[in-house]
Amino acid sequence: MRALLLFFRPLRLLLVCLLPLAAFVLTAPAARVKDLAQVEGSRDNQLVGYGIVVGLAGDGDSNALTTLRSVANILQRNGLTIDPTQIKAKNAAAVMLTADIAAFLKSGSRIDVTVASLGDAKSLQGGILLQTPLMGADGRVYAVAQGAIAVGGFLGGAGGAGGATVQKNHPTVGIISNGAIVEREIHAAFVHDGHLSLSLHNPDFTSAARLATAINRAFPASAASARDAATVDLALPPDYLGRDVEFLADLGIVNVNPDILARIIINERTGTIVATSPVSLSEVAISHGSLTITIANTVTASQPGPLSGGQTAIVPSTQTDVKESKGSFTIIKEVTSVERLAAALDALGVSTRDMMSIFQTLKSSGALQAELIID
Repeated sequence: MRALLLFFRPLRLLLVCLLPLAAFVLTAPAARVKDLAQVEGSRDNQLVGYGIVVGLAGDGDSNALTTLRSVANILQRNGLTIDPTQIKAKNAAAVMLTADIAAFLKSGSRIDVTVASLGDAKSLQGGILLQTPLMGADGRVYAVAQGAIAVGGFLGGAGGAGGATVQKNHPTVGIISNGAIVEREIHAAFVHDGHLSLSLHNPDFTSAARLATAINRAFPASAASARDAATVDLALPPDYLGRDVEFLADLGIVNVNPDILARIIINERTGTIVATSPVSLSEVAISHGSLTITIANTVTASQPGPLSGGQTAIVPSTQTDVKESKGSFTIIKEVTSVERLAAALDALGVSTRDMMSIFQTLKSSGALQAELIID
């Protein structure tokens, strides 16, 4: 018995030690401040540019005048003057470049660039982008792009009669990873007279109030307050004066439990349905039946009898078949969680597309307490 007590004593001590940890895990907030909001003044900026891609092996623009003049200008900058009408541009293509430059990026940093065909080029596969400036909305150059294009698709020809081709994805759009070098830094100011503001990625009054409460709990001197559903204003605590970066680093790891809107998002193109956890459903009776109409067109040949002098005739034939599955009423009790909602709808045994129609009808009836978004 003494040996048994000696065995259970460490186990009891281990359970006592684990109980506070279990309580902490159960009450741990869902997200950090840095994942819920960003500091006003630290936004990204968009860049755009016009350039020429070369080395397309005959898949470029079909001698478009804009492309020919662009190629002639490039040759002139390299000391060769030539009439644009004397240029064959099948290996070149005019493209538009887009990129996002993040705040605080210094000169010499690299960013990704997206390249898209502007003319009638068949593919950008294997192409090289010539040096192209990227400008902001103010017309100033902030980066310069150049490099080989990676295309997430292809366009291939079978080479046989009929000109059959095989295409995957969009071969006229590609990416140059780290293809642009930042030449000009975009200055960002986020602290003004000892005050700063946070912008929520998903505006919500409850989330903004909880965010302000969590900040005041961690930094009582910050006097954080929610201005609206998307903005929380706060002051730099006296202990952090002159240490803006250190304060934002400590602020970013504060935990907040944000509120989630009740939403059901339906993507009709892919047949995807996503529901958030607060979705609820009042008690309702559902009867769903499907109607399938099949129309088959066939063509038969009518042969005349021997020595009748008649001619063979083509006789079209149409067959129509209608099938309607039997529907029955199913009572769904009140649902207060997304797990019970999924189980209740699965019990109906309907397809994903039928389930989309059911959600639309439930929303129209007022039984579905959630925002319905159809893409």
